[in-house]
Amino acid sequence: MGLNPDTTAHTEPRGKATTDTEPLIRLKGIRKSFGESVVLDGVDLTIGRGEALAIIGPSGTGKSTILRIIAGLLAPDDGEIYVQGQKREGLVEDAKDPVGIGMVFQQAALFDSLNVYENVGFSLFQHSRLSAEEIRKMVDQKLEMVGLPGIGDRFPAQLSGGMRKRVSFARAIMEDPNDPASHPEVLLYDEPTAGLDPIASTVIEDLIRNLQCNAGGCSTYVMVTHQDSTIRRTADRIIFLYRGRVHWEGTVDDIDTTDHPMVRQFFSGLVEGPIQVAH
Repeated sequence: MGLNPDTTAHTEPRGKATTDTEPLIRLKGIRKSFGESVVLDGVDLTIGRGEALAIIGPSGTGKSTILRIIAGLLAPDDGEIYVQGQKREGLVEDAKDPVGIGMVFQQAALFDSLNVYENVGFSLFQHSRLSAEEIRKMVDQKLEMVGLPGIGDRFPAQLSGGMRKRVSFARAIMEDPNDPASHPEVLLYDEPTAGLDPIASTVIEDLIRNLQCNAGGCSTYVMVTHQDSTIRRTADRIIFLYRGRVHWEGTVDDIDTTDHPMVRQFFSGLVEGPIQVAH
């Protein structure tokens, strides 16, 4: 598959995020409702440069909504968003953030009618002045980074689920060499290992850590996931979200020592507990 699934994911020690006074991203009092349903209810969140943050919690508690708000794809009903100290006004299409933010969607979101070269290089074909040959070389470099050399002429239907995920990673870290601001400094992963078998999940987990450490990758990321192995192998810090509010924050090591009832119930899979299960 191009990557060794036995490679240890933690290529850097945990907790290596910088201690800069100003977080890379800060959310203050974020609220979001869809109709009568309150999805986020006053969420405060900071993301430090070089940090690997996992947002966990039961389904339907606003985790993916937070990612879309951070990405600038969705506007909150109330609250403030700061990117590198600069307050964001509107959506990402209204004004550029001071740092690039890329998003990897749960279903990879590839264009079925385009081959891998065209999918990964899509933004460059649309918005850059690079030649097709230059773009192809850059796509080859990114495919090599995600462990998929030589598949540029294939179409999404010819790829496994894990390969499609990795192609979407390559697309997320694509940049225009003539526009330094196009390099994503933050990656947002929405359930990157959902639907994958354990071995394919390990490959993706290792890749996420490798991209964090690679000069051509992305040093900061936020991930939404339910999978225990993904949480433990790719996160430095964890926040637990339930009913639109942050109820717990800790490190991976805290998972097995905390007495917080919601965290204990979530990782044990018990039906009985403070988390109400829909029947």
